[in-house]
Amino acid sequence: MGNSLVPAPIAVLPWKVLFIIMAIGLFGGMTLYSAAGGSLGPWALNHFIRFTGLLGMAVALSYFRPRQFRDWAYPAYGAVMILLLVVEAIGVVGGGAQSWLNLGLIQLQPSELMKPIIVLVLAGFYAGLPTGEIRKWSAIWPPAVLTLIPTVLILMQPDLGTALLLIFSALTVMFLAGLPLRLFVGGGLAVAAMIPIVYAFFMMPHQQKRVLIFLNPEEDPLGAGYHITQSKIAIGSGGLFGKGYLNGTQSHLHYLPEQHTDFIFPAMVEEWGLMGGLFLILCFVLLFRWGMAVALETKDRFERLTAAGLTMTIFFYFAVNLLMVMGLAPVVGIPLPLFSYGGSAMLTVMLCLGILMSIDRNNRRERRRL
Repeated sequence: MGNSLVPAPIAVLPWKVLFIIMAIGLFGGMTLYSAAGGSLGPWALNHFIRFTGLLGMAVALSYFRPRQFRDWAYPAYGAVMILLLVVEAIGVVGGGAQSWLNLGLIQLQPSELMKPIIVLVLAGFYAGLPTGEIRKWSAIWPPAVLTLIPTVLILMQPDLGTALLLIFSALTVMFLAGLPLRLFVGGGLAVAAMIPIVYAFFMMPHQQKRVLIFLNPEEDPLGAGYHITQSKIAIGSGGLFGKGYLNGTQSHLHYLPEQHTDFIFPAMVEEWGLMGGLFLILCFVLLFRWGMAVALETKDRFERLTAAGLTMTIFFYFAVNLLMVMGLAPVVGIPLPLFSYGGSAMLTVMLCLGILMSIDRNNRRERRRL
């Protein structure tokens, strides 16, 4: 290493995963360029600037020791809780939800930041819990309270998609920590039994309609089912190899709504076809494989739970977005990570990747000591 022409701080970076991340971000920028009719404005240039800056932040985070993230978890949790309360008071409405804070140069969505923080908080909690306590009530109610309080605030915005991802991330850490499987099975059955009651007595009329449209989008193709119908048309019209870059008709003629954020995947598949879709999915599969390998390699309980929880957090983004745009899940407003236009979601995913790279760096440091 000492005789290499490449400086050691650069040579030791995890280049394989960085190339995967850059491939996803570059592909997303190219799709945003096409969605704007072959223009860097208003989305592609901002996407490239954010992506470059936040990737630099993620690399910088990788130089911190993992235990520092554990020390920062509860202060960060408290700070984001305050921001969620501020959002309730003076938040800006965007996409039908009062989820944003106007900070002048940028608009921040605090609920996004809670996703990696809840993973760090719960991983730290279970790492400090004695093994004999894992099957007791004291192992359940503190994480449940820590998760439910921000979840309720996020549901009040209302932002169902972010709230669901927060719960999924928390349940992943609780499951991997070793809580009894019967709790998750029983909880799942209880939630399933409550769905008709929630639908009949707690959902607003427009929310009930969204569920019905998910089950039968053809019932109102020009109204509530418009997003799903146009998304399916865009994906199907791409065929095997697509219509060609910059030749997407559904996106360029503005039939496809939210083509730069939640529905960017159909816009891309329309031009790049099934092969383009499979290439993007392969990039994400390689990213998830690396994240789970980092979790399996580490010996520390906090680092293992954190790495697995953050990897699953990115996976939930990816899976819910693809299921949503294919009509296999209700439309809940989840962007495609690193690919969609949007600063808060990209900040969240880069925070996850930066912490994962920190744990990966620590793993390699430990291997060199052996």
